[in-house]
Amino acid sequence: MIYTNSDGGARGNPGPGAIGVIIRKDGEILARYSKFIGRRVTNNIAEYEALIKALELASKYTKDEITCILDSELVVKQLLGEYRVKNPKLLELFCKVQKLQENFKKIKYLCVSRWNKFQQIADEILNDELDTRGFKRYYRTRG
Repeated sequence: MIYTNSDGGARGNPGPGAIGVIIRKDGEILARYSKFIGRRVTNNIAEYEALIKALELASKYTKDEITCILDSELVVKQLLGEYRVKNPKLLELFCKVQKLQENFKKIKYLCVSRWNKFQQIADEILNDELDTRGFKRYYRTRG
């Protein structure tokens, strides 16, 4: 089975944001991905953007069953129908996730502690992205 760990974050909330994603199978990391996603992003938007990228990447490895692991209780509970999606931007991203789910036979969503070892890797690569590309670039270009 394919597992994804995704994490999104913003410094300042809202502020410069980035995502980090790992795709793995049997404990082996198959892919790592990070990207700066904007200058004024919220943590929740970043979490959804990270999950969207995780689903896109996972579809290159399987069309069967995947488990998506996040540390965002809000996103997981919204996807499981336990919380409503009230924010219009989050609703737009939620709908993207719903569409991407069609690429798989089965998807399981799990919320884990940010101290989970694979979740820490996703967090590290998103923070590296902010440190090396996003955050520094953002503050160099501010007037």
